[in-house]
Amino acid sequence: MGDDIRLMRVYDAEGDGAPAEGRVFLVDRLWPRGVRKEALHLDGWLKDAAPSPGLRTWFGHDPDRWREFSARYERELEERPDAVDPILRALDEGPVTLLYAAKDTEHTHALVLRDHVRARRREDGKG
Repeated sequence: MGDDIRLMRVYDAEGDGAPAEGRVFLVDRLWPRGVRKEALHLDGWLKDAAPSPGLRTWFGHDPDRWREFSARYERELEERPDAVDPILRALDEGPVTLLYAAKDTEHTHALVLRDHVRARRREDGKG
């Protein structure tokens, strides 16, 4: 199951960039700066699976707030379980790539989202 969900910066997936695997979802609430919509080949834009605007603003990509951000974001995901349903359905068919714009690849909400989805699949007996 280790390669079921791939994370990729949206800027690496544009045009002829590194190929995304399987179904591809943008998981940011805001459209990434400088990216033309036609440059990405998406199966969906999952705004509701992204952190709330208030949480995103509070975090501000501050690594010192990472642990608390992760816990708060996990609670948000638990409160809106249907937000990740498109990812769960896609995983029934094969691998999924989640695109995000953050520069910091070690402190991105996409990591929390990936782990949340994997946990949901284990709970459903699919992982």
